[in-house]
Amino acid sequence: MEYVRLGKTGLKVSRLCLGCMSFGDASKGWHKWILDEEASRPIIRRAVEAGINFFDTANIYAAGTSEEVTGQALKEFARRDEIVIATKANGRWGKGPNQGGLSRKALMQAIDDSLQRLGTDYVDLYQIHRWDYETPIEETLDALNDIVRAGKARYIGASSMHARQFYKALTISRENGWARFVSMQNYVNLLYREEEREMLPICRDEGIGVIPWSPLARGKLTRPWDAETERSKSDRIQENLYSRCEESDRAVVSAVEKVADGRGVPMAQVSLGWVLAQPGITAPIVGVSRMEQLEDALAALEVELSADEIAALEVPYSPHPVLGIE
Repeated sequence: MEYVRLGKTGLKVSRLCLGCMSFGDASKGWHKWILDEEASRPIIRRAVEAGINFFDTANIYAAGTSEEVTGQALKEFARRDEIVIATKANGRWGKGPNQGGLSRKALMQAIDDSLQRLGTDYVDLYQIHRWDYETPIEETLDALNDIVRAGKARYIGASSMHARQFYKALTISRENGWARFVSMQNYVNLLYREEEREMLPICRDEGIGVIPWSPLARGKLTRPWDAETERSKSDRIQENLYSRCEESDRAVVSAVEKVADGRGVPMAQVSLGWVLAQPGITAPIVGVSRMEQLEDALAALEVELSADEIAALEVPYSPHPVLGIE
């Protein structure tokens, strides 16, 4: 496993981050494809044994049970100082007016709740899970700075938002001497490349680590276009993300299939190999619900696409409306 710095910090993370959204208790009103603790443990253990030291979850995944399952497994399979735990806040965990969002009150509650569920005294990376339009960004950044100074988080990061919002937040933190975002968890894959216009150049200029979510487009880039899975049949988010530019998206998937066939490897390895090859990408976040998906992700680390293959994968793309931010 290769380890790289997260942005311009001294923190070293594996080139793959294991996304833990698929672990937890499916009975908590989450997705049907959630793996319970017993089914999750072999995957987390295999990730640790393969050298993955970076694990990403969120306070709302499976109503908080993702943090519980992830934290318990990591406590058994690794030393705390060997791993990097990332979690996120913003999503609602209750019906009360302050049970969600990025206000000082909400963040202070959310970090304590996450630490309790994870069974740790601190998280390595604490991220805002989208922009909060109801809270002044100054209030959010001040609270995050206090969370870092209190030792509850080592670093802070952000997730999908407009590039102008991200740059504003970075500027305010710099002006006030507050802890700054060191990472951006945004939406990057062969079916959605709009981040190449502004967000990715800002991250490169500012030394921000980039840890894309859904690098395989929720599985769309791992199988022929018309093939379905149990997850795709019930995934409403997938329908929203991949129903806008179907003709070009279908052509991109066909290009992936052709390159994969030519190499004799699964489509997932080619698709993830493309993300890993993009300038400034630190560690794609791969979510898995079957062991073979993790093995494909690990194998993708060895895929070195040629210039001709990259061109063939990129040519069919057409501009998309901005997605994944709200």
